[in-house]
Amino acid sequence: MFLKGLPWGRLCRWSHPFLQFLALTVVTFGVVAPLTCQQFLYSYFYVRRWYLRPMSQEFLRQNQEDGLRALHYFERLRTPNTSERLGGNAFRPWLLITIITVQRHPEFHYVLQVASRFHRLLQECGPPCRHHQIMLCNVETDPGSHGDAKLLSNFMATVNRYGGHEKVELSLNQFEKEKQDYAYCLEKSLQAYNPEYVLVVEDDAVPEEEIFPVLHHLLRVRFSKAHLQDALYVKLYHPERLQHYINPEPMRILEWLGLGMFLGSLLAFIYAWTSSRSSLSWPIVLFFALYSMLLVELVGRHYFLELRRVAPSLHSIVPVTECCTPAMLFSASSARRALGYLKELHCRPGFAKDTALYSLLRMKGEQAFVVEPNLVRHVGMFSSLRMNGSPKLL
Repeated sequence: MFLKGLPWGRLCRWSHPFLQFLALTVVTFGVVAPLTCQQFLYSYFYVRRWYLRPMSQEFLRQNQEDGLRALHYFERLRTPNTSERLGGNAFRPWLLITIITVQRHPEFHYVLQVASRFHRLLQECGPPCRHHQIMLCNVETDPGSHGDAKLLSNFMATVNRYGGHEKVELSLNQFEKEKQDYAYCLEKSLQAYNPEYVLVVEDDAVPEEEIFPVLHHLLRVRFSKAHLQDALYVKLYHPERLQHYINPEPMRILEWLGLGMFLGSLLAFIYAWTSSRSSLSWPIVLFFALYSMLLVELVGRHYFLELRRVAPSLHSIVPVTECCTPAMLFSASSARRALGYLKELHCRPGFAKDTALYSLLRMKGEQAFVVEPNLVRHVGMFSSLRMNGSPKLL
């Protein structure tokens, strides 16, 4: 009876929202989410010391099996595509897919995984993809040693940078060589086919199943808007571990606040309806907004982005971030601008080609974008630039 008359005594009644919200918070973030998300690689609840090593080993094992399946895919193709010769097409491709490859860890058959997926998706796409073309750009210094590239040359147009008149400059650091290789493949794409768009894909970036419907929607509908047409490039991949809301990208903060307002209002309405409350109060809406924002961030923004895959129109286009170039989309005009810019820059450790391309945006007053969720999966755990004998997923 004494507690009943005190203000904080009223808070301890189960019917009071304070106690209900406190219990919901403790159960969600102290019990349910940690138990549910402990194996979610990109979640704050991920138990790294328990799962990182076995998950990395399983990923490598699965990746090796995928490589063997890709090898068998091309071995089963009976008729090589002899009609497709470099520059020999009568039509101008709408989209040229240029796969840049270098020999590394041949047991994983990285480039075969990428090429087989693109080849299959193009076959399944049918008439909408009839003006799409694949070109392989082999930048291995000894092109004859790249067995997978030699196999693919039977099925698709292939260009070798080295092995002829082109020689490797021994004074080049590996980062500058990679930039020059990238620029060579981009320039060769324009010279050989003069496409409307070039999708430059590194040999460990496997396309998602929906890549072509999404690209068609983006290029024909979304990029018809003036502020998107002149973009220097569009990234189709950003590392999942860098997709959290708590990051330097201000656009994500706005998205996070908007998500909190939407989910907060929705959950507050459900709460008021189930508890037979006649009206909503702003503290209840604010609690559910903060609760939603915290839950989405801790579980992992990446997993909520995956929900957008249900339809091409749900994919978002946001200002680009710095890291990584597994899949980059250029228009013909923007590709020529990028080539001119890259010739002015010298790459080095700490200033790789992705950083160089990003630096151009401010230097040249350009703009670039990234598509979310990712349209390729980065499957290569062995870098061509850095030695890593025991790779991990994180």
